[in-house]
Amino acid sequence: MTTKLRNSDRFLIAFNRISLTLREIIEAKEFMPFYRLVDYGKKKSALVRKYEDDLRSFADLRNAIVHHRTSAEFVIAEPHTKVVSRIEYIDHVLSKPRLVGQVFHKKVLCFQINDSLKYVLNVIRQRKFTQFPVYEGHEFRGLVTTVGITNWLATTISGNQIPKKMPTLYDILHHEKNRVNYKFVSRYITIYDAEEIFKQGVERGKRFEALLITEHGKPQQKLLGIITPIDIMKVD
Repeated sequence: MTTKLRNSDRFLIAFNRISLTLREIIEAKEFMPFYRLVDYGKKKSALVRKYEDDLRSFADLRNAIVHHRTSAEFVIAEPHTKVVSRIEYIDHVLSKPRLVGQVFHKKVLCFQINDSLKYVLNVIRQRKFTQFPVYEGHEFRGLVTTVGITNWLATTISGNQIPKKMPTLYDILHHEKNRVNYKFVSRYITIYDAEEIFKQGVERGKRFEALLITEHGKPQQKLLGIITPIDIMKVD
């Protein structure tokens, strides 16, 4: 007959697994108190930073359970089921974080620098895209967005007259407010690292319209996926 684990046992098992994961993250070679594992871990991992407050609270509860235990059968603090579910969830996320290459891998429609705006507008109408990776041959040249297209219209329309000559994506690129409105990332970073890149960009006044995924985050590598700010907001 299988004995059902108490909440305190489940909590301590998850806590100990998290301790091991934190040691792996910081590559600890010697014993280190849990709070120091968190201190060093948050410098290396977006996930540790995300759950720092939870981890510190778990450490306090763990101390209450372990240091005030009066017997094998009795613990002074029996964690609530919600707390146990939370630490087990964080244990799982820390040990097996989702990578952008897993979540956002897809075939990306790429464009050539001499493609016409008319072609792009047809794509917008049919597929509702808002970002367009632009290449010259195999060399990446920039990211055209619907904002850039709007800026081109606003600066080139004279009176009520629309220019007769259809522009190319080369022309539109020069109307992107922020010419470096993208960042290449490796398929092996976590979705939480991607979230932080977007946040840090905004904080530094350099908003990214998209993260472009390649094998190792190199522009010359094949484009494996694209992440927009809206995409990252939809991820739990």
